[in-house]
Amino acid sequence: MNYKTSGVCSREIQFEIEDDIIKSVDFVGGCSGNTQGISKLVEGMSVDEVIKRLEGVKCGFRPTSCPDQLAQALKAYSQK
Repeated sequence: MNYKTSGVCSREIQFEIEDDIIKSVDFVGGCSGNTQGISKLVEGMSVDEVIKRLEGVKCGFRPTSCPDQLAQALKAYSQK
């Protein structure tokens, strides 16, 4: 699935989920090291656990962040 981000440096998040487990996450744009780190940390975790851990994380004075945008993407996926 592809998710267009809002309010962050990354432009898009691409992810694969199988049986409610995150198989892969790729950010398009953003801070490469940070987004790669997030991706590696969440692979193998359940969708609900990632949402619980990352939702509401802010980047500086911004009301959102790349981790929060991933949580929003997963919430959108879960509501389908």
